[in-house]
Amino acid sequence: MTAGSASWLPLSPGERSVAIEVLVGGPLSRAELARRLDLSAGSLTRLTKPLIESGLLIESPDGCAPGESRQGRPSQPLDVVAGSRSFVGFKVTEDMVYGVVTTLRSEIVARHDRPLTTHDPDEVADLLADMLGELARSHPELAGIGIGVGGFVQDRAVVGESPFLDWRDIPLAALVEERTGLPVVVENDVAALVEAETWFGAGRGLDRFVVLTIGAGIGYGLVLGGRRVPSEGEDRAFGRRWILDPHGPLTPDGERGSAVSLLTIPSIRYQIRAATGRDHTYEEILDLAAAGEALCARVVAEAARGLGILLAHIANFAMPQKILLAGEGVGLMDVARITVEETIRARRHPLATAVDLETRRSDFHDWARGAAVLAIQVLVLGAADD
Repeated sequence: MTAGSASWLPLSPGERSVAIEVLVGGPLSRAELARRLDLSAGSLTRLTKPLIESGLLIESPDGCAPGESRQGRPSQPLDVVAGSRSFVGFKVTEDMVYGVVTTLRSEIVARHDRPLTTHDPDEVADLLADMLGELARSHPELAGIGIGVGGFVQDRAVVGESPFLDWRDIPLAALVEERTGLPVVVENDVAALVEAETWFGAGRGLDRFVVLTIGAGIGYGLVLGGRRVPSEGEDRAFGRRWILDPHGPLTPDGERGSAVSLLTIPSIRYQIRAATGRDHTYEEILDLAAAGEALCARVVAEAARGLGILLAHIANFAMPQKILLAGEGVGLMDVARITVEETIRARRHPLATAVDLETRRSDFHDWARGAAVLAIQVLVLGAADD
């Protein structure tokens, strides 16, 4: 199995800028594209010609880009053929691997999941290669693979540390490339989700944007100038140091009042189990809180106030145009949105601009889609680009 994208690479810096602008914002008329990139008509023609010849860009036959008048001679806006290449994204959890196939514009067109019964790196790589083979039967034009892992990832290739998998310094990209023959990029799963939302989702076109995820852990991603801000400390449990209430609940690790102890699904379940001796799912706890069961209602209210404090801190210091709240734990907003919003307002200046908060309950296929976007970026950028 070989990559089908070699004829598109490498791109010059100018070609790369054109390709990204059309991929993320297209279809675009030549006039609009030249305006956005501050290019002359001649320079734009020179840069777009090889992209059209290689098949990365096409002249759209409908003759009108979005927002363009149809008066006079119709133009031929530039666009990408979204289905011309397919990309695979994997989200690796402690006990499952979730896989998707996406188009060049990150639309999910296939899903395939498998249980993860071992954390041995070679066996995990074998499983990913086997899953890729299944997906390739119906999507043979696969151009690259992205893998999202909870933990610290170096150089988009090596899993430096993953507590969920008990991994340290695992060259996952090389292991999977050896088995598939396709280019592979590995990244922290939150970082991958942020990249996907910046290029194709809630943060598209925004200069300042934040993604906050709540679920098994706490994830945070910051976008400035339209680009994700990378951090060497990414996903190294910073939520355990973010104290929201020094008198708040303990976690099994002994932390009191941190974002992790207040907001994560395992911590909320632990609080209920420690108080009642009974184990409940997260969804059951939310349902009981909504029905007025006193203990669950108190725990959920504490979590909602903690979330409001955290969102207010982010809004006050990062000043984003939008915050996307995502992850498996955002069902909290269905039960306690009023408490969250009241807490945000109480922690901000009365004249401050209201927080533009978008909430999305993400499943693991959304995380896998984020990983696929990493592969799309590598294809268009020509190299892993931070």
